[in-house]
Amino acid sequence: MSDPTPADLLTTPLDAWHRANGARMVAFAGYAMPVQYAPPPELAARCRGGVLAEHLQCRSAAALFDVSHMGQAWLTGRGAAAALERLVPGDIAGLAPGQQRYTLLTNGSGGIIDDLMVANIEAGRLFLVVNASRKHDDFAHIAAALPAGVQLEPLADRALLALQGPAAAAAMARLCPPSEGLTFLGVAALPVAGIDCLVSRSGYTGEDGFEISVPAHRAVALADALLHQHEVAPAGLGARDSLRLEAGLCLYGADIDETTTPVEAGLSWTIGKRRRQDWGFPGAATIRVQMESGPARRRVGLRPEGRAPARAGAPILDAAGAEAGCVTSGLFSPSLNAPIAMGYVQAALAKSGTPLAVQVRGTALPAATARLPFVPHRYVA
Repeated sequence: MSDPTPADLLTTPLDAWHRANGARMVAFAGYAMPVQYAPPPELAARCRGGVLAEHLQCRSAAALFDVSHMGQAWLTGRGAAAALERLVPGDIAGLAPGQQRYTLLTNGSGGIIDDLMVANIEAGRLFLVVNASRKHDDFAHIAAALPAGVQLEPLADRALLALQGPAAAAAMARLCPPSEGLTFLGVAALPVAGIDCLVSRSGYTGEDGFEISVPAHRAVALADALLHQHEVAPAGLGARDSLRLEAGLCLYGADIDETTTPVEAGLSWTIGKRRRQDWGFPGAATIRVQMESGPARRRVGLRPEGRAPARAGAPILDAAGAEAGCVTSGLFSPSLNAPIAMGYVQAALAKSGTPLAVQVRGTALPAATARLPFVPHRYVA
């Protein structure tokens, strides 16, 4: 199951670890990444392998993901929060120490350059995590806008692991007892299995869990320590995609990009109350009009009838058969045992339960809009 890596692909610090644990590697965002695992005999009893098993492992126990391809950086200096607020609509200045926030980089027309996490570690010291496919563009965009005295320091020497699922907290507590004190979106510098890490109570599966930033040279030791916990099994990109879609979470480049605004994408909640008074961020004029008058289209959940999933790019049809939108993400949900999708439709059709159709392999299949998330979030309080 271990595939050779083409010379033009980058690797994470866990590349050899993935292969030793039976990963099937694929190209993703310029990296060789595990899409699923066929575990070795010593793990087979609790790691059945495959996307379905890995998905259900995360929903029922705990799954370990390598997300080291994502971009990590420090933003430091007096005025770092104010500097970042010139680029995002989130309330960064109001972020308490030891907390992080999901926010968006926006362009002049209100489009989404990227979505990212911002953590306030201490005064004048922010920690950023951005998407792998956008990290070089993001870092250049941020650095170019910084005033004197504020610096962006990309961290190429760190790995990032995500431990997700209802049993993640129990597994983590054995290796890092203080982690039990973290609330949702809390972040702290903590030792995990004796390794100095930056730990946040967050993730992108809809489950409770942790994201752990670790020095690259200690990533294998940390992954081994986490995998040694009886609740934990490795999981790849396949399960990560189905988990985030069930949770109604956007994938950059699929569900959001520079042509979609936060309002269209259902992400208006990321715009802080104070920011709605000063409107001091890129694209604010467009976003404000959409918030006050409504956008022409909206992101919605979709529940196609039958068993066939509607994949990205499938046309969405209104009751008269006219094209009314497009699917941006779609698959067969392991948790619901049914197809689910997300996409954009004309605003008048966005109400939950609106009958529509999706065109799959030339056939219009009945569908209806549905509330997001498809599977309830289970974040810790």
